[in-house]
Amino acid sequence: MPITDVTDLYEEFGDERLPPGQHETSDFPVLSKGNTPTWDPETWSFRVSGAVDEELELSWDEFTALPSVTQRQDFHCVTGWSRFDCEFTGVTFPELAERAGVHDDACHVMFTSLDDYTTDLPLDDCMREEVLFAYGFDGEDLPADHGGPLRIVTPHKYAYKGAKWVCGVEFLTEPERGFWEKRGYSVTADPWAEDRYS
Repeated sequence: MPITDVTDLYEEFGDERLPPGQHETSDFPVLSKGNTPTWDPETWSFRVSGAVDEELELSWDEFTALPSVTQRQDFHCVTGWSRFDCEFTGVTFPELAERAGVHDDACHVMFTSLDDYTTDLPLDDCMREEVLFAYGFDGEDLPADHGGPLRIVTPHKYAYKGAKWVCGVEFLTEPERGFWEKRGYSVTADPWAEDRYS
């Protein structure tokens, strides 16, 4: 599968690839709100709900059979580190949204995870080809401690917007707040503006 390089995305948001207040690392630290959940590919399902024409419930085999892409992206953690040139494989957010048929009055998105983590984003911030439901990392399955089997990657946002172990997405007609957003983290989460906290 060809790799699409989207590491120039920063040009839309700032002058430097490394956002202010960040340091580059070749490591990939593991940060989670709790323990890594277990999952069973035979019973796992992914749900698309809310303001859509067709609510979807996809098995693991059905999800991984969807058209996929591999992208080279940068990854920015709110705690101050960035990892360049990550290769993620998965399904783009617009691909899934198109299959569900998003209503005109939908304006916001809530992601849910196997560990009950939630995070929210405006719909416009999600409807980008760089926003992936990723199940592959650097040519291998996405490791469990980094969100496998499936996580969201959001290279234009701090990574707490990229829910690990994601198992559902709800299209909303009014904004709602996710786990960290309710606890004072920034709603916008723009690394180039250093939008870390509200």
